[in-house]
Amino acid sequence: MQLVHGRKRELAVADVFAQLEKFKGYQWLHIIDLDAAMGKGNNNALVTTLCRRARRNYRMRVRVGGGVRTVRRAKELTRAGATQVIVGSAAFREGKLNERFLRALAKAIAKRRIVVALDTYRGKIATHGWRKSLALHPQEVMTALEPLCGAFLCTDVDREGTLSGANLKYFAALRAATKHPIIAAGGIKTRSEIAALETMGMDAAVGMAMYKNKLR
Repeated sequence: MQLVHGRKRELAVADVFAQLEKFKGYQWLHIIDLDAAMGKGNNNALVTTLCRRARRNYRMRVRVGGGVRTVRRAKELTRAGATQVIVGSAAFREGKLNERFLRALAKAIAKRRIVVALDTYRGKIATHGWRKSLALHPQEVMTALEPLCGAFLCTDVDREGTLSGANLKYFAALRAATKHPIIAAGGIKTRSEIAALETMGMDAAVGMAMYKNKLR
């Protein structure tokens, strides 16, 4: 399923395994369990199957997120085949960094496997399925988070699912704030934007443009 601005459903893909076959030429598979992220159950069995097929059949590395709020959940995902685990809401507590949780997570699965999601809606970090906002900006917390994770996933929720084009100026500002790897997402619609992000030293997580065959 693909959301617009993290709220409106734009499309739903019935056969996810056909999509996996379609994406087999890429190095990374990016999976977000939206039900788990929004506290509406989970898709554990499907996520596990996708991880195993991606790794076994296509030699893809897999990045998984959505509802990762405990060390146990993160360990389950790594056992299922996730190369990296994305942590969003649980990286914060009472409006501040949840350093205790992140340290425990790094001890359990290794820092290099942790990706902290710093998704922003109207300029502020958004959590809980992008339904809540914190009084924090990504650039304010990146330095403190660097010892606790291996990379950042930065989704521009204002443009997520819109095919309106990546906000390259915004991503450049994020790039200047940290030396950690960054995966950029939100609004990406052309190969030239992906190339521009690569020039900045950033990866691109692409959704809608792939599903609607915009990248030729």
